[in-house]
Amino acid sequence: MAQRIVMALMKHETNTFSPVPTDLARFAKGQSTPFYGAEAYRAYKGTGSCLGAFIDVAEAAGLEIVIPIAANAPPSGPVQAQAYAHMCEHVLGAVRDGCDAILLDLHGAMVTADHEDGEGTLLAQVREIAPDVPLGIALDMHTNLYPQIAENVNVLAGYHTYPHIDHIETGTRAAKPIVDMLAGRVQPTLAWGTRPMLPHVMRQGTDDEPNRSLQERCRQMEQSGVLAATVFTGFPHADIHNAGLSAVVVTDNEPERARELCDELLEDAWASREAFVYKIRPLADSLEEAKAIDTTESDSGPVILLDHYDNCASGGTQDTMTVLAAIIEAGFENVAAFAIHDPDAVRELIAAGVGATVTLPLGGKIDMPALGLKGQPYEVTGRVKLISAGQFRNQGPASTGVLMDMGPTVVLDTGKVEIVVISRHQEPNDLACFLSLGIDPREKSYLMLKSRIHYRAGFAKIAKAVVECAGTGVCTSDYDVLEFKNVRRPVYPLDLANEY
Repeated sequence: MAQRIVMALMKHETNTFSPVPTDLARFAKGQSTPFYGAEAYRAYKGTGSCLGAFIDVAEAAGLEIVIPIAANAPPSGPVQAQAYAHMCEHVLGAVRDGCDAILLDLHGAMVTADHEDGEGTLLAQVREIAPDVPLGIALDMHTNLYPQIAENVNVLAGYHTYPHIDHIETGTRAAKPIVDMLAGRVQPTLAWGTRPMLPHVMRQGTDDEPNRSLQERCRQMEQSGVLAATVFTGFPHADIHNAGLSAVVVTDNEPERARELCDELLEDAWASREAFVYKIRPLADSLEEAKAIDTTESDSGPVILLDHYDNCASGGTQDTMTVLAAIIEAGFENVAAFAIHDPDAVRELIAAGVGATVTLPLGGKIDMPALGLKGQPYEVTGRVKLISAGQFRNQGPASTGVLMDMGPTVVLDTGKVEIVVISRHQEPNDLACFLSLGIDPREKSYLMLKSRIHYRAGFAKIAKAVVECAGTGVCTSDYDVLEFKNVRRPVYPLDLANEY
């Protein structure tokens, strides 16, 4: 009889400053609930996801696969207690039914209404049911690592890339040692640790230093026989105790080596802490720079105007209008903007119909009490160019083949700016977010993207230049406007700590 492996996906990056609610429906793609059982298998088999990699590794080993749930929500505020309990119970129920191994595709920065460490709380409950079953997990680079995560697993692997384009590789790094453990070929030993530093997300890209070298060192360790080595840059927009940078190294029955290599990664990161600080520019300066770039050359590609304060992939409302309004008022032409999240506006524009000219208050529907800000809509006049159901599959390299769901979507054309207005939050990390709506981003002079680093996966290769625009939003890179009450102190750069 084949050995039985339980695998599941349960991912959420929680921005505790975000006013966007996180209910169960937010964990759905293209429907009202997450995927369950055979439906989850079909949704993720053959995709560029960690769960897809789990499936491939398990099938190659001849294991019986059970997937009780696959639930993935865009970042937002703390997960509602009922939603968290529902997802956990599906995982725990499958484990109670008996299994020989467990693989979980988690995020690592889930905060719930009741728990600072949603993943660790789940893993502790798994261990109560199955204390000796081989357990491996794949985590996002923005994990805020807690003891209950690291101390309840046999194998732990995180992304080496940001934007995250190594889901398959990460899932394989988590899954293969578990399969080998089942076969008696390896005996994983794990070391972990943290440093009190909050790297700015805008300085965490792996195309840039200092994170590029840190992740390359992790790869070198794995090439030398380490089962998994990861530096987690952490997610700073979570006001929780352990927010910040950490590292994990998993070896094959070499605990002292795991400890030594983990400490090396932590020391290298700590030594680079100043380089992880982001320098903010005024919005007016950024737009002046963008205006000075020659966009008339043929085949030159668009200039990307990056509205990085309001990125839904970091929990932003995706409806602040500061940057888009400034672009419109400055007279930029041949622009495509992705995207403004405004379900009310979408309904009004759909009711008006394709071809209709509409004037309406766009965006600014959601207040941001953590920043002391009220939503500020901006009046826009435009023609309804296209109406769409808003679903597409990523072309890659990020989450290749995975279903994306913007909800009912409208393209509103002001004559100079084509504005994508959506009903469900969606990160612009793939050309398909435009192409699925009949917009070729390569033919635009400018693209306004509400993104931070993930846009690079799909758009870096076509961009003539990138201009970072500081707007408004709960993904602000200005830590001075965020009130941290719960994070450990001292922590760099909130405190100019030179020791840990």
